[in-house]
Amino acid sequence: MASTLRVGLPRPAAAAATTTTTITSQQLLRSACQQTPISTSRRLFSTSPAALAPGYPYQGVPRDAHGLSIPIPKPSSRNPEIPPYPYGPRQVYKQSNGGLYGSSRIRFGNNVSEKHDVKTPRKWRPNLQRRRLWSEALRCFVQTRVTTRVLRTIDKVGGLDNYLLGDKSQRIKDLGPWGWKLRWRIMQSDIVTERFRAERAALGLGPKSNKAIRDEAISEAVAMGIVPVATGSTSTQALLDETQRMLDTEEDFVIGKDEGFMKEQKA
Repeated sequence: MASTLRVGLPRPAAAAATTTTTITSQQLLRSACQQTPISTSRRLFSTSPAALAPGYPYQGVPRDAHGLSIPIPKPSSRNPEIPPYPYGPRQVYKQSNGGLYGSSRIRFGNNVSEKHDVKTPRKWRPNLQRRRLWSEALRCFVQTRVTTRVLRTIDKVGGLDNYLLGDKSQRIKDLGPWGWKLRWRIMQSDIVTERFRAERAALGLGPKSNKAIRDEAISEAVAMGIVPVATGSTSTQALLDETQRMLDTEEDFVIGKDEGFMKEQKA
């Protein structure tokens, strides 16, 4: 009975040692905290977005000399300030309207066996990739779907900006609606504006004012039949004012009168 009681009771020496060790650890922890205080006045993190960091090439955020500028238009968005694409949206292989596909499209054909000339229908899709292309004019990366053939052309001409600024008719056809929007966007940047001004100076032409640009737009509209030709007492300024009024009120331009169209003739 005596041995059983001795085994069940806790040893006083062990309990005292445990208490002493615990007190010593707490004292060491308290002294360490007092020697190395944690500074709460210094900011350990930043809440400012990475897009506002100076010089950071953020994805899809153009940067001009004065800082952030208007964003890159989306492929599916409708932007009235962008001129319409001359060739209109593509009706075949419509997914090419949202990327740089060039003239590539899905093709259909057959696999023909050599022995029995058995035809098996198949199709060939363009080698399509999603890439982040650097734009010097926008100073940011532009993420888009692009074919490997267009990538090779971009490398040949010296970058995305030179590819988008091509002035040949086939290049305009290869751009598609999405490339046309990118072309308009980089033409609004400071770098491309200075480039065009330098080209005009090299050709011996003076800087083009906003009034000259407006007159050219009116002359093109008159040539296309969108705006009537000024005759007699109708002056150029009155025609410009009338056109500006129609643009402000969002009125429809009448291309041609339909008087007498499909009119029945007497037998």
